[in-house]
Amino acid sequence: MSSTPKHKASTTSSNRQDYLKAILSLELKGAKASTSAIASKLNTQPASVTGMFGVLSNLGLINYVPYKGAELTSDGRIQAISLVRKHRLWETFMVEKLGFKWDEVHEVAEQLEHVDSEQLIVRLDDFLGFPRFDPHGDPIPDSSGNISDRRSLVEVSSIKVGESASIRGVLSSSDSFLKHLDDLGIRLGLVFSVIKIYSYDGSIQVECDGVREVWSKKLVEQLLAEVK
Repeated sequence: MSSTPKHKASTTSSNRQDYLKAILSLELKGAKASTSAIASKLNTQPASVTGMFGVLSNLGLINYVPYKGAELTSDGRIQAISLVRKHRLWETFMVEKLGFKWDEVHEVAEQLEHVDSEQLIVRLDDFLGFPRFDPHGDPIPDSSGNISDRRSLVEVSSIKVGESASIRGVLSSSDSFLKHLDDLGIRLGLVFSVIKIYSYDGSIQVECDGVREVWSKKLVEQLLAEVK
């Protein structure tokens, strides 16, 4: 009889954490965590968001004003950043050490981020060599909760003819997009040179490993790279 309440409690806790992480993602982009924005991000109903905002407010994790949205308190932000840190470290581990593909790690990391063991995460971070970015190019918060920016990375669409760069991240982490990259052989660390930019449609010709190919404008606008 005791197993059911524990499962419900765990599910409820995970649900609350998902809300905190969603609010943080909007705040980091300078966007407002409105009821509609969170409902869209978590694929739920506005009424459910309003209810959870009330719960999180009572727990002291957010400041919530009806019709104006929510913002994380210091305690809420600490929890949210911890979740993001764990999620991105687990994604890095799965891609770099277990051979998972980009499009295979998100849902598993969603589960692993709720494992409550700080010692495990400290050792995982050390094992991975304290990475600054996850496989999608998103910054990994450090042990103090500091989040690096990604200004050293540029969109591939901005790279000039004659320049060389390496793929370091993506702006879209949808499974379909990541699968498309895999089909094209585009991976993290791939070194390429821009040979030509087509003014007609914004696509570019690149050379990778001695082979030339054309990447569409839609594609390169979603790729992040580090210019050499």
